[in-house]
Amino acid sequence: MQNKKLLTQDIPSLLKSIAIPASTGMFFNTMYNVVDTFYAGLISTQAIAALSLSFMIFFMIIGLGYGFSSAITSLIGNALGAKKYFLASLYAHKGILFLQIIAIFLTILGLSTSSYLLEFLGASGEYLKISLDYIDTILCGTIFFMTNFALNPILVSRGDTKTYRNVLIFGFIANCILNPLFIYGFLFIPAMGIKGIAFATVLIQVMSVFYMFYKVLQTKLISFSKLKYFLPNTKIYKAFIKQGIPSSINMLIMSFGSMILIYFVSLYGIKAVAGYGIGFRVEQIMLLPALGLSSAVLSLASNNFGARQYDRVNLIVKKALQYGFYISTFGIIFLYIFGKLISSMFDNDIEVINYSFEYLLIEVWVFYAYIILFICVSTLQAIKKPTMIIYIALYRQIIAKLLVAYLVVIYWQLDFIYLWLGVLIMIYSAAVFTLIYTKNILKSVTSKKSK
Repeated sequence: MQNKKLLTQDIPSLLKSIAIPASTGMFFNTMYNVVDTFYAGLISTQAIAALSLSFMIFFMIIGLGYGFSSAITSLIGNALGAKKYFLASLYAHKGILFLQIIAIFLTILGLSTSSYLLEFLGASGEYLKISLDYIDTILCGTIFFMTNFALNPILVSRGDTKTYRNVLIFGFIANCILNPLFIYGFLFIPAMGIKGIAFATVLIQVMSVFYMFYKVLQTKLISFSKLKYFLPNTKIYKAFIKQGIPSSINMLIMSFGSMILIYFVSLYGIKAVAGYGIGFRVEQIMLLPALGLSSAVLSLASNNFGARQYDRVNLIVKKALQYGFYISTFGIIFLYIFGKLISSMFDNDIEVINYSFEYLLIEVWVFYAYIILFICVSTLQAIKKPTMIIYIALYRQIIAKLLVAYLVVIYWQLDFIYLWLGVLIMIYSAAVFTLIYTKNILKSVTSKKSK
């Protein structure tokens, strides 16, 4: 079995072999978003702002999908590590239908509430219309996003991050071709404007589903000859919910936290929203290795925890943090040198560029804290102790963020840059607590199970 190497091979080599493809895929996924931002900028500054605003709702879908995807990865990984191959197969089969049910619910809920959420975030008139053009199209494709989120953990649990990397590379290339076709129209294709950006995204997800299914079938963990294995099962669904809800709520809270933040950013004006949207996407490029490391930690730690190889679990976390700090240092230097130049590629409005660079000047220093948060969250997920993730997210994304933003923007009425200084302090306080908590819970869980 593929998972045996996850239990025996050298940990630094495994981290690299899993994290590098994952990071590469995420790079192309971020560049995918950069392409969307670039083409939105060709339409108008208002279109960039609409894309940034709509992304906060889209992030809710991504958040739930990512949360349950992590849960399925952890459960399959634990089962494989414990050599419970039939249980791993059941998790794989039932996870697909489970996330498709979630997708149908999210589509109905999203289409019913998107206009109200966008109005709450400050959109009105033409700004509201183009925001709805984008997000409502995305919402109609939710089931394809969720199907991919259900298929990927089957592969990641076995250490395969290359397949999804290939999907994301293909998506980036296809997006470069499809965006201008659907935005401006060609032959029988009508010009769709910003709706074309969303339509291209949904179409790419549809194509990705077929390739992902093909690769998953090769693992032998799922088979269409065993259709009854796909049917709902209360016990397994409870396991998905118990393991996935903390991580999913964490991502949902992040989405609400982003809405809180963009609400306060919008008080500085539409150019601030556009600048923040550009800066956020540029920042994501440098966070990709951290996300790749978190995927590697989830895959490796869940398998080794299931196999009761606790010394390896501790070493996985230690090495991942070490590599993460090296990568963060490079990211800080890179964006200080090239951040403003990269921002200027998306909009020629000096004010928008300045807002973007002010955001990056402060946010780059949060990279170390993000490394800690990403790796610790993956570790807690891998050892089936994800509950604290919710409380950390509530503090970081809602309570502290709301307090900081209110004080800086409304009470003290400080400049844009001070908002990000406040956010920096808040994120570091969450990261320090999370690191201490993770070390303690890891020590407690492994010592009990060793007896």
